[in-house]
Amino acid sequence: MPDYTGREMMAIAAARQINDGDIVFCGTGISMLAAMAAKHICAPSSVIFFETGAVDSRLEEVPLAVADSRVMYGTAVNGSLADSFAVMQNPWTGRRVVGIMGAAQIDPYGNLNSTVIGDYSRPRVRFSGSGGACDVASFVGRTIIFMQHEKRKFVRQVDYLTSPGWLGGPGQREKKGLSAGGPAAVITNLALMGFDTQTRKMFLQGCFPGVTPRQILDNMSFEVDISRSREIAPPSEEELRILREVCDPQRLILN
Repeated sequence: MPDYTGREMMAIAAARQINDGDIVFCGTGISMLAAMAAKHICAPSSVIFFETGAVDSRLEEVPLAVADSRVMYGTAVNGSLADSFAVMQNPWTGRRVVGIMGAAQIDPYGNLNSTVIGDYSRPRVRFSGSGGACDVASFVGRTIIFMQHEKRKFVRQVDYLTSPGWLGGPGQREKKGLSAGGPAAVITNLALMGFDTQTRKMFLQGCFPGVTPRQILDNMSFEVDISRSREIAPPSEEELRILREVCDPQRLILN
């Protein structure tokens, strides 16, 4: 078994969630790396685009941010912020979009908080807020969420609803006028979490190598179904080669 880091495991686990032909909306950091890895490993016909308006970037080097000029290299279209959000909200393209997101808190239905910890008016911590995250979660076909697996992050109820997941359960998104999309997976440093198609509640889809279901539960503030859990395959030598030598040879994100 090749040696790999937790960050590499997370990037590869997310890349495996991207299908050929998906339109991938991603931000800076590990989400960008996962999208690049997917294009080289399992989804060569996927299209990566950014909120700054770059569509189908060639990405010969991993950019440091979505505003990095490297996201504009070899693109099909260099548009604007309005253009990128139009792709998400278009009924035909939006259902094919996969949004990769992160947050400070997540609840059992995949609702996200990236605004405040504590009372909104007198918070213990105030974050940068939604940006475009609420739009992404509201309009795209499905979302993949990156989280650190900690009790303070996996909470029974988010302190502030920044980005909607499955809200309160089946049919709730539709009642609020949102698209039929929603969270599909949560990638953590310990596991892969999914969402039940009937209840829309989070469940343990699989543990990373060396991690037990008990460890997963011990690092959450709510219970999840662990009966369907399996061990997630570690990165293969070829997956690691692509990640390290093709996607991020300078270790800008992997380190």
